[in-house]
Amino acid sequence: MGQNEKTILITGGAGYVGSALVQQLLQRGYQVRVIDTLLHGGNALLPFLYNSRFELVVGDIRLDTDLDTTVRGIYGIVHLAAIVGEPACNHDPELAVAVNTIGSELLCRKAVSQGVKRFVFASTCSNYGTMSTDDTYLDETSPLKPISVYSETKVGFERYLLGLNRDGFYPTCLRFATAFGLSLRPRFDLTVNEFAKELALGRKLEVFGEQFWRPYCHVRDLANACVLTLEADDDDISHQAFNVGSNSENYRKKQLVELILKQLPQMADNVTYVERNDDPRNYRVSFDKINSTLGFTAKRKVADGIEEIIKALKLGLIKNPDDRSYRNL
Repeated sequence: MGQNEKTILITGGAGYVGSALVQQLLQRGYQVRVIDTLLHGGNALLPFLYNSRFELVVGDIRLDTDLDTTVRGIYGIVHLAAIVGEPACNHDPELAVAVNTIGSELLCRKAVSQGVKRFVFASTCSNYGTMSTDDTYLDETSPLKPISVYSETKVGFERYLLGLNRDGFYPTCLRFATAFGLSLRPRFDLTVNEFAKELALGRKLEVFGEQFWRPYCHVRDLANACVLTLEADDDDISHQAFNVGSNSENYRKKQLVELILKQLPQMADNVTYVERNDDPRNYRVSFDKINSTLGFTAKRKVADGIEEIIKALKLGLIKNPDDRSYRNL
């Protein structure tokens, strides 16, 4: 089967990463089917609506009836649909478990029964929780220490997925770094985007946990990692987990602020650092495995994402970045 004959199903394809992935797969000649409840709207899919290789199913991965026909004839699934992020999962933990765990397992069973070959799961580096010391880099062999409902559901489904051994079924877990940058469905509840937005709009910015490490990766690079995984040799990706990001893009929050102030130096007095301990995640991550195995390198740095956020807001391309549609909660 040629590449352009393969149909890829993207769950959550109307979302932040999903809309970027739809664009990349269509550009590479794939048939693309999306299933999405449109919880956060569907505007991101408007550019693809009349593409003959694009199909949208408005449906829910928790429902048998929605999945039965949606999964039929699929070569690979990129599973992005989820209640994403600690705040959204903490707000409604029952819904988080219903979607992230029960719905994911149902989707997986349907995929196996329908003979889907590739299953790429969007997991998270939040699974690592906290580092024991600040001078280490966590890799795919490091212990998983989920400390939130969100990461607990991600770790749980990783174990379920990678524990399945079925002939012709090749599952992969991609542990995404914290995303940033613009996609067709912008988000301003992510650290880099939110910090850049607040200062670009001339507001005060309070930063807590400025000493904590996190890795960051542009949304379009995350989408590209999904494409590379779909196109890699079976043996390279089967039953594997990969961190997705760049070693050079591990930052403390204070360093993120410094990068923004390089572009908005006049806003230095608007930043204050406060003591709060409600989000103790602290992890610096190695991305050597995905680089050596799949040849993945992130093309965009945090500074690039900051620049595009500032530019989009200054040009007025996003009229009301505080709108709830740009947040997951």
